Amino acid sequence: MYSHNSHLNNQLKIWLLTLIVLIILIILVGGLTRLTDSGLSITTWELFVGFIPPLTNDKWKDYFELYKTIPEFSEQNFNMTLYEFKVIFWWEWGHRQLGRLIGLTVLLPLIIFSFKYGLKILKNYGLIFLLVCFQGFIGWYMVSSGLIDRIDVSHYRLSLHLVTAFIILSVIFWKFLKLTKIQAQYISININLIKVFLFLLFLQLIIGAFVSGMDAGKIYNTWPLMGSSYFPDDSQFIEFLNMNVFDNPSVVQFIHRNLAYLILGFYVYILFFIIKDRNEIFRKPVIIIGVSLFLQVVLGIFTILSGVKIFYASLHQINSILIILSTLYFLYISKYEEKTN
Repeated sequence: MYSHNSHLNNQLKIWLLTLIVLIILIILVGGLTRLTDSGLSITTWELFVGFIPPLTNDKWKDYFELYKTIPEFSEQNFNMTLYEFKVIFWWEWGHRQLGRLIGLTVLLPLIIFSFKYGLKILKNYGLIFLLVCFQGFIGWYMVSSGLIDRIDVSHYRLSLHLVTAFIILSVIFWKFLKLTKIQAQYISININLIKVFLFLLFLQLIIGAFVSGMDAGKIYNTWPLMGSSYFPDDSQFIEFLNMNVFDNPSVVQFIHRNLAYLILGFYVYILFFIIKDRNEIFRKPVIIIGVSLFLQVVLGIFTILSGVKIFYASLHQINSILIILSTLYFLYISKYEEKTN
């Protein structure tokens, strides 16, 4: 919503930029929470009472005793000490506090802007608050899947949680772009190709979350082959016809690898038209996309070869943010010019 009120525009841009930074931060912390297996350390919802962390030894023991009741402790971490529990607790607690901070950072300015400038603000930005509330529900929905019958959260729910975070980030970034004076430029390729490219990126986020949720990256730690063959030798192609194909970690890793190759090929196809078009305005965002895509592939390979070390895996996730945002910017400044005879 671009307004001729420059003061309002500047306030809205500061607000949205703050939200962008916070959401990037929570995606980073959320990824580290998953990589450190910390997501199930707090076993209760604690919507309004979780602001203050444990301050006494008795309170720490209470949290630890609750953790001991879930399968992750009894089947995997049964030798964990209270000190080790504190480490994973702080990751999950920090993740939840960031979520609360984001909720307040959306709600309070939204109320103030709506009272000050009218309900048009609520109409244009209320969706962000609804998405953040939905994300909080999805976060608990995800955690609850790992409290009874399994030692990890459902990779489907993990994927939904991650993709929702990227959707929120995308909506906020798009609304920020609308507050700028950036004008769309004509492009020689159909804009639907860029939309398909963005769809493939989000699809890769989903599959990547499956890989993370099932620890599928730890199964085959070789590249370019998976073990001694291109297709995992512990699976068969016929499994693609099975409804449970996404429950097979080896096949999911295979899909994640090959979807990356498809995305790279699609990018090269778009790049060809950009070079042919000779429009300088498009070159910078397209180069950023290309560099970040190349870096993403390299980080993905290092993640696999290292046996999913946290450093590489975390950088791999952070770089995906750059790819999504640069592609959104590319889409925003693009306008397809119909060719007529």
